[in-house]
Amino acid sequence: MDADVGIVAQRGNERAQQLTESLVDELEGGREGVSVVVDEETGSAVDAAAVPVAAMATRDLVVSIGGDGTLLFVAREVGPTPLLGVNLGEVGFLNAVSPDDAVDVVTGLVDRFQRGEDIEGRELDRLRARGDGWTLEPALNEIVVHGPRRGHGGGASIEVYIDGTRYAGGHADGVLVSTPTGSTAYNLSEGGPLIHPTADALVVTQMAATEAMPPLVVDPDSELTLTVSGSETAYAISDGRNRTRLEPPATVTVTLADDPVTLVGPRTNFVGGLEKLE
Repeated sequence: MDADVGIVAQRGNERAQQLTESLVDELEGGREGVSVVVDEETGSAVDAAAVPVAAMATRDLVVSIGGDGTLLFVAREVGPTPLLGVNLGEVGFLNAVSPDDAVDVVTGLVDRFQRGEDIEGRELDRLRARGDGWTLEPALNEIVVHGPRRGHGGGASIEVYIDGTRYAGGHADGVLVSTPTGSTAYNLSEGGPLIHPTADALVVTQMAATEAMPPLVVDPDSELTLTVSGSETAYAISDGRNRTRLEPPATVTVTLADDPVTLVGPRTNFVGGLEKLE
């Protein structure tokens, strides 16, 4: 069976480029039926066919080499395509493979795929935010709704409804809805709880609210509605990158996205990663 592989290296990271080159040499040098492409920026440093990352969505496997930020970027571009993370970062909650093991792990996965064997993976939920005439790209970590700016003089009045029932409201810098994957990111810095990656849950966390309620863990199939008022403008943001400007009063609905991310290969050591958090 043929195998089509995509590799995305962290931008400007020479070590990531060198590892990409090793993977390309190994996969294409001694294996029949294996096709490898790299991202366009890496293609300027590595002798391999280069394509936009989004074009890798049709590949059988995509390898992300870098930190969790690199994997988040790749996941946004390739959707449910099986994804393997090689960790060059500090913590690596999403990237389970060390650089020293990368060649063996990747070639092992490709070999199994070519033999027609199942590749073990796990699905990571993503969130979808939508409003009047707009929809954000899915978020693997979190959806944030906040006022015109953080801090004194900013914020907005934001009410939180869970399946139509009001949970919290009042003036706040913002409100975030996090997946288990994102619980170690923005959610944690705002005082939200850690959620084990195997848990089937979401968490709603207010940000500097004047009438704060505790962060709330909810069923992932819940429909979360955030209504924003009391400010001239506000924003809904997916994973800190994709955003839309709101003109309050406005309503943002957050639900699970239809297409989760599929991580393959070994699992990360979640508890061990927590020890690296500052």
